[in-house]
Amino acid sequence: MQKKIDFGKMLAEYAIIVIFIVLFVVMSIFAPNFFTGNNMVNILRQVSISGICAVGMTFVMLTGGIDLSVGAILGVSGVLTAMMMLKGIPSLLASIIALALGVVIGGITGAIIHYIEIPPMIATLGTMTSLRGVAYLITGGTPVFGFDESYSKIGQGHVGVIPIPVIILAIVYVIGIFVLSKTKFSRYVYGIGGNQEVARLSGIKVARVKIAVYAISGFCSALAGLVTLGRVNSGQPRAGESYEMDVITAVVLGGVSLNGGVGNLSHVIFGVLIIGVLTNGMTMMAVDDYWQRVVKGLILLLAVSFDHYIQKKNIGRK
Repeated sequence: MQKKIDFGKMLAEYAIIVIFIVLFVVMSIFAPNFFTGNNMVNILRQVSISGICAVGMTFVMLTGGIDLSVGAILGVSGVLTAMMMLKGIPSLLASIIALALGVVIGGITGAIIHYIEIPPMIATLGTMTSLRGVAYLITGGTPVFGFDESYSKIGQGHVGVIPIPVIILAIVYVIGIFVLSKTKFSRYVYGIGGNQEVARLSGIKVARVKIAVYAISGFCSALAGLVTLGRVNSGQPRAGESYEMDVITAVVLGGVSLNGGVGNLSHVIFGVLIIGVLTNGMTMMAVDDYWQRVVKGLILLLAVSFDHYIQKKNIGRK
């Protein structure tokens, strides 16, 4: 007996790849100089920062949470690293301290969400607002510059023709995919996203996993902050503003459910690339920045609606 093809499942599985291909073709036709080698490299460089943040966001959203503080952690880590280097702290040590701080901030946020039972959106919104204020307070609202220019290699350097930020992005994704497909931790993450109470009753340490995923998100955001610092060669207190929306949109486009428990990083990269191709193409077509925001907002709404539709169909099958 021939096995029935589940077109709904296939749509959910491959829609993001089809959308990416169609968008790429459209931009190649209508956006001047879009389909060139230099612009392809430029797109990869542009998406590297939000792409790194998207890895951490994926871990969080798979547990049913959300992290609005990614852009703020990015900004704070950049200005703190710049200020430490100005004080004479070696760049490597300053970078490690910034990454550790990102882990601590994320871990504390995860602990607050679990133990105090504050909704993730509210808790991370508070973290975002506070950290953005810290970035402005410690810098006086002005960029921090004058540190060792060799640090710019992390954001502007190349290995052959490949930009270093793209290499960092690839390494982070490879590690993330491995963790989410080959380790026990991945089962805990998906289990909590599927049903937290069932996961707890089955012996999963829910608190530890929640703290861990927010710590991972904090680390990725801080790492993105270091790449941004190297790219612009100054610590910008405004760095990362509104990044959280691009990151969330990319992750949802990549098939990660807002309800948790569904999705994978291999598709999230296509969500990141779609946002990058769309932004780059619209800029080349001289589309006003305000209209770009309208388009991105509509894409987020469509992605969430599609996620809701798929979830309802899956429930209906059960």
